[in-house]
Amino acid sequence: MATTKGLTYAQAGVSIEAGDQLVRRIGPIAKATQVPGVLAGVGGFSALFDLKSRGYRAPVLVSSTDGVGTKLKIAFQTGIHDTIGIDLVAMGVNDILTQGAAPLFFLDYFVCGKLDVKITEAVVRGIAAGCRQAGCALIGGETAEHPGDFPKGEYDLAGFVVGVLEKKKIIDPAAIVPGDVLIGIPSSGLHSNGYSLARKVLLEHGGLKLSRRIPELGRKLGEELLEPTRIYAQLTKKLFSEFRIKGAAHITGGGITGNLPRVLPTGRHAVIERQSWPVPVIFNLIQKIGAVAQPEMDATFNMGLGLILVVAKKDADRVGATLKRMGEDSFVIGEIRRGSKGATIRS
Repeated sequence: MATTKGLTYAQAGVSIEAGDQLVRRIGPIAKATQVPGVLAGVGGFSALFDLKSRGYRAPVLVSSTDGVGTKLKIAFQTGIHDTIGIDLVAMGVNDILTQGAAPLFFLDYFVCGKLDVKITEAVVRGIAAGCRQAGCALIGGETAEHPGDFPKGEYDLAGFVVGVLEKKKIIDPAAIVPGDVLIGIPSSGLHSNGYSLARKVLLEHGGLKLSRRIPELGRKLGEELLEPTRIYAQLTKKLFSEFRIKGAAHITGGGITGNLPRVLPTGRHAVIERQSWPVPVIFNLIQKIGAVAQPEMDATFNMGLGLILVVAKKDADRVGATLKRMGEDSFVIGEIRRGSKGATIRS
C-alpha cells in the first residue's frame, strides 16, 4: 500500500525558514536604534521598556497608530522599498509630537502574501531610519504571511508608537485665545496622504509615468511621490522646551481645515492667509492636471505645511528666530479669532 506524504506549512504558502532568516537579519538593524530604557526588544514574545531611566516625575504615556495608505502602491510600482518605513514611523510619531511628547519606542506590523526577505529587510531598514530620526527605539514588531491575500511583491504596513511627557505639561486647549498666532512649518511634499487622488490624477488621468522626469519638479515623478514624510521630533523637542506651545496640529488626511480645528477649543476659529506660504509644485501639478477644485485640494492634502503651531503673539518672532537658527523655514500663516470652532483659508 502506497504511503501519502503529509502536507507542510511551506506547501500552504508560509515559510518558517524565511521568517527565521528575516528575524536574524533585522535583529542588528533594530538594535542600532536602541535608546536608554530598552530592556528587551526584537526576538522575544514581547518587548520591555523601563520608564524610570528617563527621569520623569509624573510620566504620562502618549500613543498613536497609523499606516502608509496607497503610497505603498508607488513603492510596489517602482520597486523602491527602503524609504516607505520612514513614512510609517513619521505618521505615528508626528501625531504624538503634537502633545510635546518624546517618542520612546516603535513597533511595526508587516503582512504579505509570500515573504520576500530582501524586500522586507529594505522596509525595516526604512523603519529603523525613521526611528533614528525620531529618537526612539524599534523595539519589536510582527511579520505575517497571508497566502492568497496579496499580489506578488505587495504588502501592508501598520505602525505603533509610544511616547511620554510630564503630566503638568499636557497642553490645555483652553489657553488658546483670540490674537494667538499660527506658525506653519513646511512639509516635504505629499507626505503620506491623498495618494488615491494623486495617483488617479497623475497616473490615470494625466497618463504620466513614474519613471518620467518632470521639469517642474526637477526629478522623476516616482522620486517625488516617494519623498519620505518629514519627522518633526527634533524641532518640537526644542520648541516645547523653550516656549509655551499652545497647540500643535499634524496636517495629515483632511488637510489644514480638517486637522487644525482638532487642537482648538470651542469658540475659537483659525483664519489663514493662503498667500502666506509657498505651495510646493507637486500640489499645483495635481490641481492643474486633474482640474481639482481648491476646496477639494484643501480637504485632501497638506498643501505644503506638515505642522502648524499656535503660539502667543509675543512669542511668535522668537519661535520663528529659533526655527531659523535650526535651519528650518517657517511662516506666520494666520491668527486665532473668536467664532465657531474651525478653520478658514482666505485667498
